[in-house]
Amino acid sequence: MSKNIIILQHIPIETPGYILDLMETDKFNITTIELDQGEKIPDNLSSYDAMFCMGGPMDTWMEETYPWLIEEKNKIKEYVINLKKPYLGFCLGCQLLGEVLGGQVVKSNPPEIGILEINMTKNKNFDKLFSEYPEKIKALQWHSYEVIELEKNKDVKILASSPTTKYQIFKYMEHAYGIQFHIEIKADTVSQWSCVPEYEKALEDSLGKGALKIFDQNAKINMKSMNTSAKILYKNFKKII
Repeated sequence: MSKNIIILQHIPIETPGYILDLMETDKFNITTIELDQGEKIPDNLSSYDAMFCMGGPMDTWMEETYPWLIEEKNKIKEYVINLKKPYLGFCLGCQLLGEVLGGQVVKSNPPEIGILEINMTKNKNFDKLFSEYPEKIKALQWHSYEVIELEKNKDVKILASSPTTKYQIFKYMEHAYGIQFHIEIKADTVSQWSCVPEYEKALEDSLGKGALKIFDQNAKINMKSMNTSAKILYKNFKKII
């Protein structure tokens, strides 16, 4: 039976990428809500088997500039806490989940941009989605903010950290996951995203002028292992939806 998936997007080029390709191959029914273009999240969310919430150039606290963030947070809360349905949040989608669960989103010091190493925690060994992951993985990072203070929520577990960011992967209960990095990337992701002014500036501020070419090459070198990580995640996420 085909699954109904709702995807919350904040900029047209930030889709579930490689995972979207896998869902389309499986012929899932996909509803994409482009929030930045004024599209509204449906009132009745119970008919969706899973929610994906993607990244974007805005930050969780920019509610005056992007008033739709208020409604989005309410809908995520309804879906994850009230309905207890499967949720995957990437980058901004991870931070939105963190805020909904009582955490705080703060500036990363320093920002994490590049193909960087993620350390899985012992909790991953008992997790339905990530137990097959090795102790360390390479991942594409492109964020200047992160979630902190989720310790207050006893239903949250950390599954992965990096030297800069404690909550690289966290889960709420057994159905909702925040992933701070970009597991969904494809071969053209870096070159596409570098056209977004906010992303280009963050890239050059972090890695210097001309950093894009090196970043893109590094992404391509590590693409196979990153796609393998995405495949494992998708295969196991299908089991819980």
